[in-house]
Amino acid sequence: MSHSIIIGIAGGSASGKTSIAKAVYEYFKGSHKTCIIKQDDYYKDQSHLSFEERVKTNYDHPFAFDNDLLVEQLHELKKGNTVAKPTYDYTIHNRSDVVETITPRDVYILEGLFVLYDENIRQLCDILVFVDTDADIRFIRRLRRDIEERGRSLDSVCEQYLNTVRPMHEQFVEPSKKYAHIIIPEGGTNTVAIDLLITKIASVIDKKI
Repeated sequence: MSHSIIIGIAGGSASGKTSIAKAVYEYFKGSHKTCIIKQDDYYKDQSHLSFEERVKTNYDHPFAFDNDLLVEQLHELKKGNTVAKPTYDYTIHNRSDVVETITPRDVYILEGLFVLYDENIRQLCDILVFVDTDADIRFIRRLRRDIEERGRSLDSVCEQYLNTVRPMHEQFVEPSKKYAHIIIPEGGTNTVAIDLLITKIASVIDKKI
């Protein structure tokens, strides 16, 4: 087993998980081999479904993810092995043809909706973080992101939020907050909390690496 560490960052859709993951990555990349792993890349392969059928998938339910593969690959990375990680294309609602090779690193930053929900994932993480952002802020961020970056329409974003994003958040994501070692309000704008998180990560790294 290697001496690498995994930082798990969870929270609601558009809560600021990615911003915090990037801040941590930027801080440690100069001194340690670091990478960000997105749980979204482990959405199940839906090549057997038509585009119209894929659109109807509930992407905010834990069952939408191939967490068995994620756990398997995290174990391999912990052992110091290289893995071939899938990637996801939001425009086609399916995995892309691109496979990303992840070589052994010192620090893995894992971010996604259900990082704290899945016990097998939690057990592999050295630090568990929950990003706690108000629902109205998350919705506005998601609306802008999905329209500007993912080619979605206003109606489709609103419909998905009301039908799956909000109820799934309340059922699965919000309750997982109880497993967090650290809770960060307001995501990437909370620089004080991010600085404290980085300090804690540095102390864990000093003990393990």
